[in-house]
Amino acid sequence: MVFESILNPLFGPLLALDPLYFILLMSFLVSLLITLVYKWMTDQVMMKELKDKLKEHQQKMKEHKGDTKKVLELQKSAMELNMKYMMSSIKPTLVTFLPIIVIFGWLANAIAYEPLLPNQQFSTTLAFADGISGNVNVDVPQGVYVIGNSTKTIDAGKAVFAFKGEEGDYLLVFTVNEQSFEKEVSVTTQQKYAPVTKTFRNEPLKTITLSNTKLIVLNLFGWKLGWLGTYIITSIIFSMGLRKLMKLH
Repeated sequence: MVFESILNPLFGPLLALDPLYFILLMSFLVSLLITLVYKWMTDQVMMKELKDKLKEHQQKMKEHKGDTKKVLELQKSAMELNMKYMMSSIKPTLVTFLPIIVIFGWLANAIAYEPLLPNQQFSTTLAFADGISGNVNVDVPQGVYVIGNSTKTIDAGKAVFAFKGEEGDYLLVFTVNEQSFEKEVSVTTQQKYAPVTKTFRNEPLKTITLSNTKLIVLNLFGWKLGWLGTYIITSIIFSMGLRKLMKLH
């Protein structure tokens, strides 16, 4: 990821927090950024006037609901006011769009899964293209140990290997039909993991997937949420609270 060199030093130390507290903090910071940009880039006096006029038009439409011609005139005027309001609101949205997408990408790579812990079993699942058969061999570096046989037969288009490892970053090498494919693995107690799935294009091997389990950040009465669901809920709450606190329109 291009921006990892910036975001890792900036937000990486926060990953030591409990995942829920981390997402709450990130959600608050992003909501604060969006709210401040909205405040700085909009004319709040004009925005209030537009909202007030829209409310007036809505009230007048109720009062003249029996007069179709009058209601249509009021609807046309309200649409023009609403368009002006939306055009003013969209400018700060466009400014914050790219930074938010970058932060989302970083979060997806940092807190979507549980890490692979030292000396605990993990696995890799290799998925092959249709018609591929034969054996797969794995070579492991020092610090990683294969559980069972280091050679597997492709069965129903798949081959699964089990491992244990000491803490560290490693490169596993799988060989099938004299072709080698590499997969990065991180074994750590920290909130860190290598990309869970690696995809190969136009190769007999389609994917290599690690056995990291999805990280549950919030459990709401049995409704288990990952980082994205938790972020969406908390950001809505923070955004509404900040806009009300700053009296934004």
